[in-house]
Amino acid sequence: MHSELPVAPGTTPMPEHRVALRERGSFAFATCSCGWYSAARRSRDLARREGADHLAEYGADASA
Repeated sequence: MHSELPVAPGTTPMPEHRVALRERGSFAFATCSCGWYSAARRSRDLARREGADHLAEYGADASA
């Protein structure tokens, strides 16, 4: 999943969280620039909600 690295001298902060909805066949899944991704879902609304939940948990202000 995802792990935040502490910001300390000599470390690089994690990238800004940007979520996108991807489709593969009849399935959709949310992906984030941090490397996180949701499970593949037939419901695009559910995939969007999971992406929004990820953003809410990690403090980003963007939409899927």
